[in-house]
Amino acid sequence: MSYRTGNYTAFYVDEPFKETNLGACTAYDFCYYQVIKAWNAKDSEFHFIDSHNKTYNVRDDSSWENTLKPRLHLRLRQSKNIILILSSNTKYSKALKEEIDYGINTLSLPVIVIYPDFSNKSDIVDENKHFLSQIKKLWEKIPVFKDNMHKVATIHIPFKQALLKKCLDDPDFTVQKMKVGRYFF
Repeated sequence: MSYRTGNYTAFYVDEPFKETNLGACTAYDFCYYQVIKAWNAKDSEFHFIDSHNKTYNVRDDSSWENTLKPRLHLRLRQSKNIILILSSNTKYSKALKEEIDYGINTLSLPVIVIYPDFSNKSDIVDENKHFLSQIKKLWEKIPVFKDNMHKVATIHIPFKQALLKKCLDDPDFTVQKMKVGRYFF
């Protein structure tokens, strides 16, 4: 039995992705994942447990069906939630589709959606708590997320350390405590 203590971060990278110095710098969404890791390294009160560190790494030329996909599933099974980085540069990829589909539809993991292109709540929802068209347009990039997010607790936030810290500390955003279908803004 695996412990579900990790935070699984889902983000778009070109396939195949090579985590070299140049590769990491050119992968827009990956850079935000690196920032989250840096926040965690600098702040002992920032409770981010990186699910990507819970298993050993694999080469990008590994078999999708025999190695990569099972590794994603294992990391997700050891996670209590998903942090989805959704930006203007995000594209639909085989890995991102699999992460979101398996995480929501098989494991019922709550999702913390971070929008790095926006800095305020008012960039995400209007005064009546309706999502703005610019946010809905981003959802179109990941149809499996758009079509299934109603099945789990989901929160949508701008990319700010304090907001992410609050979400990570909130038990309602863990698979163990979430209230299915409840949305937070």
